[in-house]
Parts: sequence; C-alpha cells; structure tokens
Amino acid sequence: MRIITIFALVFVLGFSTAMAVLIRSPVPLSGWAADPVAALELSQGENPAPVQLVRPAVRPLSAMAQLGKAIFYDKTLSASGEMSCASCHSPAHSYGPPNDLPAQFGGPALKSQGVRAVPSLMYLNDQPNFSIGPDQADNDMPVPLPQLVAAARAVKRVTKTARSTAQSAANIVPEGGLFWDGRVNTLQAQAMGPLLSPYEMDGGSVAEVAVKLQAAPYARYFLELFGPDIFRDPPLVVSEAMFAVARYQIESPDFHPFSSKYDAWLEGKARLTRQEMRGYILFNDPNKGDCAACHLSQPSPDGRPPLFTDHQYEALGVPRNPYLAINNNPNYYDLGICGPYRDDLRNQTQYCGMFLTPTLRNSAQRQVFFHNGVFHTLQQVLDFYNFRDTDPGRIYPRGSDGKVQKFNDLPAKYVANIDDTDPPLNRKLGEKPALTHAEEEDIIAFIKTLNDGYYTPQAERPAN
Repeated sequence: MRIITIFALVFVLGFSTAMAVLIRSPVPLSGWAADPVAALELSQGENPAPVQLVRPAVRPLSAMAQLGKAIFYDKTLSASGEMSCASCHSPAHSYGPPNDLPAQFGGPALKSQGVRAVPSLMYLNDQPNFSIGPDQADNDMPVPLPQLVAAARAVKRVTKTARSTAQSAANIVPEGGLFWDGRVNTLQAQAMGPLLSPYEMDGGSVAEVAVKLQAAPYARYFLELFGPDIFRDPPLVVSEAMFAVARYQIESPDFHPFSSKYDAWLEGKARLTRQEMRGYILFNDPNKGDCAACHLSQPSPDGRPPLFTDHQYEALGVPRNPYLAINNNPNYYDLGICGPYRDDLRNQTQYCGMFLTPTLRNSAQRQVFFHNGVFHTLQQVLDFYNFRDTDPGRIYPRGSDGKVQKFNDLPAKYVANIDDTDPPLNRKLGEKPALTHAEEEDIIAFIKTLNDGYYTPQAERPAN
C-alpha cells in the first residue's frame, strides 16, 4: 500500500516535482517509506493527525486566588522591601528569572547570592509528588520511600529514547516533586521556601511574616476568608497565605496557557516552517537529538497537551559554575537529591548528582540553564549534550596539568551515577557527535515554537 501511495504521488506531481519534494523535504526518506501520506503533510509543515487539546478550564479567580495574587507581588514581605515572588519569577519572563544571573541576589540588602538557578513556575499545576518510580497519587497506601529505594536496586533501568517513553516511564527512578531536588510536593510548601530563605526574600520568622501580612493592604481578605481571629495564630496566617499563592498559580491561566505555536500545530491550526519541522523531527529522533526521551512531546491519550518533561531526575554532570559564590568553597558540591538542601535521601548515594528534568516550554526565553546556571543559551545546552563525551574539551575547563576536568562539579565517587547510556549521551570520546551545528540550530528553531503567546486558545477551553 505504501509503494502504491508513493507511485501515486509521483504520478500526480510528476517525477521531477516529486523528486524535488523528497529532496527538499525535512522528513527523512525513512519517514516517506514508513508513511508517505503523513510525510507529505509533514513536509508542508502540517500536522497529519491533529487533535483537540484538553486544557484546564478558565474561570474567574476565586477570592483565595485573588489574595494569593496580591501576596505574589507584595515586596513588603521581604527583608529588603524590594523583593516579591514576582522578582525572581518574572511574569514577563515566563515566571522565570528576569536576567542571566546563575542565581538571584536576595537578603536584607539584596547582596546574598542564591545557590541555584531560578526555575520557572509555569506548568507546575499537575506536577506529581516526589516518588521513586511512578507517581503513587492513586494509591490509598503509598509505599514508603525506603521500600521504594530498596525495590529500585533490584530492577534494571530501561534505556530512555524518544521511542520508548512508555517503557521508561515505568522505571523505578526518582521523579516528581518541586525545586531542583524535589524536596517538597505542594506549591504551598514551595512558596514558603523563598519567603523564609536568607538568600531570597528573607522574610524573617513566621511570626514576623504574619505581622507584615496583618499590616498589608489586603489584610481584610484574611478576615473575610478565615474569620476575625485569624491573626491570633501566626503559623496559620502564613500557612494560609502560602496556600493562597498556590491557588493563584493553579487557577490563573497565565501559569499554564498552552498557547504556543506547537500547541496550535497539534490542533491543526498552524504550520511549522521547514526549519522548525526539521527540528521537530530531530528532537524526536533517537539517533539524533533524542530530546523527547525526557522532554515528552506528544499529547496524552486523553488529549492533554505535552508538558515536555517526564518529571524524572537525571545526573548529567554539567560543568561547575565559577560564578556561583558558594562554589568558591572547593569542598562544596550540590548533590541534588542527596543534599545538601534535602536530607531524607542523604544516604542514598546512588542518587547523588541527580536533578529534576524541567519543562522545555518557554525555555527559549530563558537566559540561564541547568540547576547551577552554568549555561546561558540553548546553543550551549545542545553543545553540552553533543560534545560532553565525544569532545569534552569543548565543555569542561582544563587543569594546571592541561587535562580536561570532566564532571568537575561532582565528587569522583559519584561519577558512576552520571547517565552514559541514554542517547546521545552513550557516545564515546572521538566518536562523531549526534548533531551537526545546523541540526542544533534546527532543534532550537523547534524549541522556540514552545514559547507561549502564539495564539489565544482560552475561549475554546471547556467551561465546567
């Protein structure tokens, strides 16, 4: 049937025109052989199988969410009086950092540098809880972490590729949670961290924050929502304040609009350019970028838009960032899941060096990448994946002896944790890199289609 379809294409277009289409097509010849009809549509930038995406319903913000919005933008809660949640999670920058600093400055005089790059707050409303293995949200009796850790040791991990995502999703590996190390599970707890951190808002004690909330212009909303005695219980006041911030993030479509060009393409409402289509194919090709192995690119079976993350953790071995002040201490290492900012898995050293896989949505708008902010462009990120193993001298510094200091941000005893099996990280020194420079540019062009704001799909969302 496929052969007949190809001959029909040649008959309709004419031999020379058909050959020109094949040569200029961003779809490889193997794609034409596998499904020529779909390949023809892809070559024209169209989606051969459009879907109706199911987005979160849009409703007016609840009173709780409106209170959370006021708190989100309130600078008076910080020690400096100059920092709010929105200072680091800038709405103009996809609720991520507003600049290219590896970590933002906070504290009472805004001179205390943080220890990690600021992640985006977008698309966290469906983030699963931290677990070893698939999320246990539907399990009435979740298995304790120690038992999951023990079970994981006995199970062989499936190699992750863009074509084996269903199998790798079942891997008994760390996944879910918030922050780079997954140490909290709720947006409420996540909001509390920066509020009290001496490197960030540095709001002081819970009691001090409660006093600031009582003096805020929106204090009356606490009374309306929680009763006249609410300010007599400072811990409860602050807890409810952070719950309100969480509700704002969950209810406001600004945090999860799914309005990118790629979303429009999935619904058959946009065409990708030739370069964007080449990038899309490379992104999903296990022999090339293989990006979709971790950054899932297809809608779920029930029509939910892809989040471009599998929520799992990886030890990638990115270079040490000399521009992080805390790295001036040669004995300091950020080990991700096993410390120093979470301690429940400190002794599970097989996870040292692992950090959460972030969404790639809006990543083209970021100016800082990875947990330590060591890279500043998508080109640098792709170079890292491309040359980490094939030509590490292009990625890592050299020591005084002239030797490349590969994996220089992880103690040698944990280097075995670093992923060297999932493509393209399974290549060896001196081997041909997975991507050419032109192919890297194609992938970047595709990643730019993940930026929100291409169209306004809100009116089409179901209103329950």
